[in-house]
Amino acid sequence: MASPARGSCLCGAVSFRIEGPFRGFQYCHCSRCQKRTASVGVANIFVPVEQFAWEGGEDKVKRYELPDAKYWSTCFCTECGSAVPWLSKNGKTMIVGAGSLDDDPGERPQFSVYYGSRAPWYVHVSDLEMHETLPGR
Repeated sequence: MASPARGSCLCGAVSFRIEGPFRGFQYCHCSRCQKRTASVGVANIFVPVEQFAWEGGEDKVKRYELPDAKYWSTCFCTECGSAVPWLSKNGKTMIVGAGSLDDDPGERPQFSVYYGSRAPWYVHVSDLEMHETLPGR
């Protein structure tokens, strides 16, 4: 079993820890995840609920349910608006956006889902010029 990985929101008001092994780790390109992140999608880790713990700020977490969604929800920090983990509707799994982690979770994504729904402007990262820091202008 991997060491616990800690995570938090941008302002630090909400913090949590997860422990592997996970149920899955995937990139999602669906339109809902694009809207949720205002980006290309999300990298979601599916953590068994017993391997997840809030370390602080659970009272700062607000949940939003999309009325017509069978599985999808979202949670965010009421202080800074950062996406934070959310409990699946069946109550068995915490969905953790990997970008909220402060530590390496010890596992890597296995695949992308809803790739056919990717944004029309999406360019695969391997096709982009790479820079270690902000390039000069």
